[in-house]
Amino acid sequence: MSIANRSAAVALKDVRKLYGDVVAVEQVSLTIQPGTLVTLLGPSGCGKTTTLRMIAGLEMPSAGRILIGDKDVTLLPPNERDVSMVFQSYALFPHMTVLENVAYGLAGRPKSEQLDKAREGLRQVGLEGYDKRLPSELSGGQQQRVACARALVLEPQVLLFDEPLSNLDAKLRRHMREEIRDLQQKLSLTAVYVTHDQEEALAVSDKIVVMSGGRIAQEGTPSDLYERPADSFVADFIGGANLIPCEVLRREGDTALVRVGDAELRVAAPRLNGAGSAHLVVRSAAIDLAPADAATGPRLEAVVRKATYLGSHWEYTLETPVGELFLTQPIGRRFAPESSVALRFDPAHLSLVARD
Repeated sequence: MSIANRSAAVALKDVRKLYGDVVAVEQVSLTIQPGTLVTLLGPSGCGKTTTLRMIAGLEMPSAGRILIGDKDVTLLPPNERDVSMVFQSYALFPHMTVLENVAYGLAGRPKSEQLDKAREGLRQVGLEGYDKRLPSELSGGQQQRVACARALVLEPQVLLFDEPLSNLDAKLRRHMREEIRDLQQKLSLTAVYVTHDQEEALAVSDKIVVMSGGRIAQEGTPSDLYERPADSFVADFIGGANLIPCEVLRREGDTALVRVGDAELRVAAPRLNGAGSAHLVVRSAAIDLAPADAATGPRLEAVVRKATYLGSHWEYTLETPVGELFLTQPIGRRFAPESSVALRFDPAHLSLVARD
């Protein structure tokens, strides 16, 4: 016996959610293709969890429509939507065994079918042989896998994850996100995943939907959002970019010639209109840090204000003529505080966004 793949598309059409006079979600339209994992990403209060709960049927939209497959589920209760949710708290029953927890949602079916499906669910998440254990006898990662198995055995059309890894330590969180992604791809599940952790979103997603103020700020593949952010909010939220004020000298197709300090650079600018002022999106990968007296070519002078050793790399806070910058550098690159340095930019890893 195997758990069937019944993945379906999800569509939100002009969905709005009000709590009294407070707008939690505003005019959200989104299509999620069958068999893909889409992450709703953003800071606290951006509307991502409310959107997930509306897909689940735990909140009703104030306006708009929600479709799962070809079925309009906007006003249907959760048990009629053919979705399952994995909660942040796992929500396991402490007095039940692992097998009983996984089989819980199958009540009403023949007992033999319940147990067969529950064991298959445990096999899918790598927990064969854990049937008789209690949740208290499992690690946090194992408890999360039991929660996934309990959701999977219902054979939902859509699997929903609400901050599923936030209770785990950093090392286990990395391991579990890989397991969730592997499981989703192996079973071709349609999954909607909510997190505020941009690294987690980059690691697991086919598509990321960045939300801000109840609206979609940008959606696209992880590489689209990282390399071609739509605005300064997305640039800063995805990957913690430095936003450097610059002068746009002229546009040529999807590129622009810009001046940063004394340096002139040609960079990608597909979302920018015209010349004038803008922000240069600068990530650590786009910067080569060198002693000021050794640098040649276009560069930006700087002074090291802070240097922090983190084992695998250094973190530097730099004072420059265009403001304070933060970047990481390989462990072999050590620059003492108050030393003079020069930043040389790799234009291939730079982009421009409009200045807010």
